[in-house]
Amino acid sequence: MADTEHFVRDDVRAFLDMLEAMGGQGVEEVGAEEGRTQMKTLGALAEAPARDLAVVKDLTCPGPAGEIPLRFYDAKETREAGPCVVFIHGGGFVIGDVEVYNSLCTEIAYRLDLPVVSVEYRLAPEHPFPAAPDDCEAAARWIASSPEALGREISGLVITGDSAGGNLTIVTTNQLVNEPADVPVIVQAPIYPVASDVSQHSSLKHFAEGFLLTAASMAWFTDQYGGDASDPRHTPMVGDCSNTPPTVVCTAGLDPLRDSGREYAAHLIQQGTEVVYLEFPGIIHGFTTLRKAMPSGQKDLDAFLDAVELMVERYK
Repeated sequence: MADTEHFVRDDVRAFLDMLEAMGGQGVEEVGAEEGRTQMKTLGALAEAPARDLAVVKDLTCPGPAGEIPLRFYDAKETREAGPCVVFIHGGGFVIGDVEVYNSLCTEIAYRLDLPVVSVEYRLAPEHPFPAAPDDCEAAARWIASSPEALGREISGLVITGDSAGGNLTIVTTNQLVNEPADVPVIVQAPIYPVASDVSQHSSLKHFAEGFLLTAASMAWFTDQYGGDASDPRHTPMVGDCSNTPPTVVCTAGLDPLRDSGREYAAHLIQQGTEVVYLEFPGIIHGFTTLRKAMPSGQKDLDAFLDAVELMVERYK
């Protein structure tokens, strides 16, 4: 059972009770393939419907190991030169795909009124670290070049993504700060990211079980992903974050990863980066893609996107 000491919203409690009643095994018990199916099934059950947009199109771009699948979203058929959102999905580097995140990407495109490109990077364990950051960096550089396939003149990048995708958001942004692409990253916006070593955090102990993402699943994801925790492309806070662009970070109050997002936001603030930090109480990891099951999460997503919009307006 979930820990009763912490504030849990009514709709979150109902969702957690439903999951408990359904039983089911963690991804560390069923493995990668079944875990991918489970995530799709949960999304079909619990995620809000996609918005209708003028453009939803599957594309590819060149990557270090072949073509990288992408999905391109825009609320408008055509638009003036401007920023483009690069979206990097979550799922512990092992599960998740463009389809699971389709509704969220339509929401981002609609709310920000910007084109969005969702990246289908290679997954572990078939493709361990650094396949994911390699693909995300390659895709971001391609998008920055205003490729003909997008039919958009891109003036800057807004990089965002959740959980493992939040980690890859920070890693990709850092790579593009170190070696600039054709246009700059104007804003990065990691959603409940893995930014530091989470093993020592109190949030991992408080929310180890009973809040959807478990400590056991996280340990398994880390093991599948491989890589060296002292590499800044694996654990971004071990590296130099001194020239980070304006940043919006959000965390969930009942998330084992909560303290990693807190620590990252504090680190950026201390070095003088412009940061908006939003922590949403009483809600769990994954809420941005479970908005039908937890309707209160829509207001949190709205607040996050309002902050991203504010930051983009300041720097585009």
